[in-house]
Amino acid sequence: MFGVVFISGYLFGTLSQTRHALDNRHALQIFLFVIFGIYFVWFWAKGQTLAMKTWDIRLVDRNNQAVSQRRALVRYCLSWTWFLPPLLAVSPFQLSAGEVTVLVMGWVVVWAILSRFHPDRQFWHDAWAGTRLVHSAPMSR
Repeated sequence: MFGVVFISGYLFGTLSQTRHALDNRHALQIFLFVIFGIYFVWFWAKGQTLAMKTWDIRLVDRNNQAVSQRRALVRYCLSWTWFLPPLLAVSPFQLSAGEVTVLVMGWVVVWAILSRFHPDRQFWHDAWAGTRLVHSAPMSR
């Protein structure tokens, strides 16, 4: 992901002629949201991101079939429930970066614990998207 962020940020900065890191930061965030979406949807539709290959994990639908790009897009949007709810909740308040970090990390922990209450012990964004992660045998070299 570092390479994706680096190249995307460089491309955005070059095309927008951004000279200061805080200039156009909201446009950059939207741009990166789209770039991340393209990255994840593309690789999930193929079954695995590069990191998932390392850990021998594959994304499938409920029937153990390959995930369509539409379903991968739904999963990408729903996966933002890891971060968006606390960020939206704190946005009207003038909180310090440390307070925001504690609240966001607290939500991430709660969201992770909530997966234990799902009947199949999967994350809720996967359940809502109709996807699941499965172990895949490593490819022989």
